Parts: sequence; structure tokens; C-alpha cells
Amino acid sequence: MAQNTDEQNKATVDSLYREDQFYVGITVNFLNQRPKGVKTESFVGSMHFGFLRDMPINERRNIALAAGLGYAYNNYGHNLFVGNNQNDESVFIVLNDDFDFDKNRFETHEIELPLELRWRTSTPESYKFWRIYGGVKLGYVFYFKSVFKNDNEKLKYSTIDEFNRLRYTAFMNFGFNNINFQVQYNINSFFNSDATVEGVPINMTAIKIGLMFYIL
Repeated sequence: MAQNTDEQNKATVDSLYREDQFYVGITVNFLNQRPKGVKTESFVGSMHFGFLRDMPINERRNIALAAGLGYAYNNYGHNLFVGNNQNDESVFIVLNDDFDFDKNRFETHEIELPLELRWRTSTPESYKFWRIYGGVKLGYVFYFKSVFKNDNEKLKYSTIDEFNRLRYTAFMNFGFNNINFQVQYNINSFFNSDATVEGVPINMTAIKIGLMFYIL
């Protein structure tokens, strides 16, 4: 009878077993496909957090889908000036050695909808396990700001028509227990085809590498 009771309890635990999680991540960002002469300046990094709903798809419950909702802050320091002229037309200029400036960057605030395919070694009795989670994220940038500063002036721009507010990102997270490594790749560029430097389209994207912390 005791054995039957244990089996029934185990079955009950298994039937409710999920890995719903809050997550917090930090990354260092690397600008990819930069226009000629563009280089990283100062801090380039991101922070994101949110919640994921786990949906196991096999009997062992070590393979699952997960969907969630999150927020991301991204900061990109570089020497590509992004702003507007006196006619409110967008201007993109590579700030070479002829330009003296203290700060040049743009930052974004983004709502994210991640969708993951998950594999892990977890069990109903243990929350310490190996994991590999991969998937895609759809993001929407609800606030964009470009900042330029030198000794004489500080310029801020929040309306750049060529900026792609819809963001598509592929990612993979892998590790053990709470601490995991993450890699993200922006599928689409920051700007549409109308954004150019000396007639060449700006197809710049970002690769992000960092840590992901999962909290049950």
C-alpha cells in the first residue's frame, strides 16, 4: 500500500511539473556588418528581464515549449552619428578623426515576446539541471534615443524614421542551474534601406553575448 501511495504521489507531481521562470539577463553587444569606418566607442551592453510560461511536450517533461513577455534595455556606443538636420531629415555620418566628441550612442527600450524550444535534465525532485534553450524573439522598440555630446553641445534625437522598431532576434541559452550563458543575434538591421552612409545602406546588426539567470 505504501508503494502504491508513493507511485500515486509521483504521478501527481509529474502531471503538474513545469519550469515556469522569471529571467534576468545581461550582455555585451558587438556591432556586426558595420559601415566602413564605424567602430565601437564606450559602453555597448544590454539588460533584459521577463517571465516565461513552460509547456512540456513529452511524457518525461524534459522537452518543452515556452512563451513569455519581457523588457530589454540596449545601449550602443559607436562613432556613427544618427540625427536630424534643420529640415528634420535623417543624417548618418561616420565620425572619423576630424570630429572631436565625448559621447555618441543610441539606446532603445523594447518589449519582447520570446518563444523557446527547451531541453533540460530536470526532474520533479531537482531544480538543479543542465539546459539548452533556443528560439526567437519578436521585439518592439517603444522608445529610441540617439545622443551626441562634445565640449560645445549635447544633441538628442528620438525620431529617426529609418529606424526599424520591429526587432527579430535568434538566441540560445545554455548552462547549469541558475547561471547560464546566452548568445543573441539580430536577424534584421537597425535601419531600413533608406539609411545610408555615402550612398551605402547601413545594414548594421548586433551580436550579444552574456549571462542569463533563471528564477523559479
